[in-house]
Amino acid sequence: MGKSLVIVESPAKARTINKFLGGKYLVKSSVGHIRDLPKKELGVDIENGFTPKYETIKGKAKVIKELKEAAKEADAIYLAPDPDREGEAIAWHIAMVLKDGKKTYRVTFNEITKDAVVGAFENVKEIDQAKVDAQQARRILDRLVGYKISPLLWRNVRGGLSAGRVQSVALKIVCDRERERLAFVPEEYWSITAKLKADQPPEFAAELYKTDGEKAKVENGEQAKSIVEEVREAEFVVSSIIKKQKKRNPVPPFITSTLQQEASRHFGFSSARTMVIAQQLYEGIAVGERGHVGLITYMRTDSTRIAGEAIGRVREYIGKTYGADYLPPKPNFYRSSKTAQEAHEAIRPTMFDLPPEAVSQYLDAGQLKLYSLIWKRFIACQMKPAVYDTVQVDIAAGRHIFRANGSVLLFDGFLKVYAEKKDIDGGENSRASKDILMPPMKEGDLLELLDLISEQHFTKPPPRYTEASLVRELERLGIGRPSTYAAIMSKIQDRNYTEKEKKMLVPTELGFVVTDMLVKSFPDIVNVKFTAAMESRLDDVEEAKIKWQMVLSEFYGPFSADLEKAGAEMRVGSFETDHKCEKCTKPMVRKWSRKGGWFLACSGYPDCRNTRSITVDGKGKIAIKEVKQVDENCPECGEPLVERSGRYGNFIACSGYPECRYIKKEKRAPQKEIDCPSEGCGGKIVRKRGKGRRFFYACTNYPDCTFTASKLSDIDKASGDEQTAEETAGT
Repeated sequence: MGKSLVIVESPAKARTINKFLGGKYLVKSSVGHIRDLPKKELGVDIENGFTPKYETIKGKAKVIKELKEAAKEADAIYLAPDPDREGEAIAWHIAMVLKDGKKTYRVTFNEITKDAVVGAFENVKEIDQAKVDAQQARRILDRLVGYKISPLLWRNVRGGLSAGRVQSVALKIVCDRERERLAFVPEEYWSITAKLKADQPPEFAAELYKTDGEKAKVENGEQAKSIVEEVREAEFVVSSIIKKQKKRNPVPPFITSTLQQEASRHFGFSSARTMVIAQQLYEGIAVGERGHVGLITYMRTDSTRIAGEAIGRVREYIGKTYGADYLPPKPNFYRSSKTAQEAHEAIRPTMFDLPPEAVSQYLDAGQLKLYSLIWKRFIACQMKPAVYDTVQVDIAAGRHIFRANGSVLLFDGFLKVYAEKKDIDGGENSRASKDILMPPMKEGDLLELLDLISEQHFTKPPPRYTEASLVRELERLGIGRPSTYAAIMSKIQDRNYTEKEKKMLVPTELGFVVTDMLVKSFPDIVNVKFTAAMESRLDDVEEAKIKWQMVLSEFYGPFSADLEKAGAEMRVGSFETDHKCEKCTKPMVRKWSRKGGWFLACSGYPDCRNTRSITVDGKGKIAIKEVKQVDENCPECGEPLVERSGRYGNFIACSGYPECRYIKKEKRAPQKEIDCPSEGCGGKIVRKRGKGRRFFYACTNYPDCTFTASKLSDIDKASGDEQTAEETAGT
């Protein structure tokens, strides 16, 4: 009797489950997708029901050949990629490629542990065609948007750009927030704080809360000074005391979006890095004698559901580790969003005998940080609430009321294990994260005024988005899904649409230009409600409520009309400005450079070719980049030389450009000869320029010797010389 073939999508996953299945199974990896739409063409037959044209992904022919050979010898074939749309599509593509007549089974598991894997093979099923259709619909939608709009951006803005069905909405959200900030006008306000003393310590502070029964609003310094002078003469009398006991409930276990947010807050991880590390923890880490162990459940999920067995094990762990006082009478349950796929679980540890300290020696720094975060969050979600004694004291001072709030932590509950980073940083509930003690008081008590402090403040603009807060906003709006958040964050940065400043996403000039063009020409594509509705339609496909071709047909009709119009009208355009040409005094015009970026050009072109480098913010405000002069004149025309920046960095050129195109050649330090490291060659290494204008190093004996290196240090490694190549070359 032959072996059964098991196919997963990852070599690491294959290693982990191989030890659970025994000798009856041969486990192979497809190394991700094996087929996809072609790269160099649309690959979708729009006229015939949006039929996709799939082709083998470059480099996967060898993998497919190996899978086919293994399938011929197998008694049965089990397809075990991840339990989501993408995993279902991978399984379907593998089945389509193999087509050998053998019975094919679909196997899914939410965690890679022995019980979960063995249990899955005892409950095999068919490929879920509705899930496959939903993935196909998403892939084709994204292809239509990307391949139809991107060429318009290449033609009108710059080559190499892209538009995306979800990516473009995310970018618009970032741009809209930046424009809110630019339009924001700060408003002045003042706070007035009284430092007070009761009969017993401690001293405490109370802030002005009401004046004449209305909420106090102190708008300027004169008003603040008047109130301070008035209340200095008043008696401070306790008018009311409200004491309560408040509970702070634990937060739900992680889903994909909250994991990315917390990893960003705690460790500064990007969404992409978080998902790479989570994938490693899910697929399996070599843990001593245990071998490869999957440490967490599947990390692409929007459900807070917890398996009953896991609840039982974590409650047992809490009772043993922290005691009965920390264990609630019944398990804590959390409500998922309306669109959550409840077939999935929340992200949690798989083994409760492997706390972070037990596996720390087997994990790298990033893995340990993320595993510890997931571990603590899950343990905390099944613990008792924290309990605080709170007191609110209102103090009358003439016609003014000052208010003081205090709290004392009575029982730490889940906070013994975990607190959200936003609470520590001053977000919601931050006041409850530390004790604020108040002295004993009763109504009618007279308090001593120690000091009155008035401080000027200004309202602040809405904060820029971080990756964490942008993911949260996309989730709130119903845009994107757990499997797409990391890719969206990466794309808007890789395309130079946004930059990071202190973890904040700031749109670039290019980001504003692309967004404005899409808003004008493709309003639906960047419309939040439209995109969220499309996500909902894809969910309907997955639930077999509608055919995927219908969703595409509904989308493509209006989209094709926008395409036709954009093809004729889509332009960046040029804009008149108030700036005058310093050479001929004619008005300067703002134009977009094909290399990317705004510049000013003389409206007298071609008679006057004067240009100026500028920056433009989201409101269209122009700032001219000052040219840095060097202490040298052009040897060809006598004009001053200036420092300019170009595609390949800074350089020195004539300020009389374009009439004079002199560029100062860079003088390089003489380079000592480097022997070619190829054995028996005897040639010398020289510096050359490649097709992409990038430098590389090659042997003078080419083509007899084909040695090349991208940098000098690679030559050093090839020769095994301990001295650095930079030292050898004298550079």
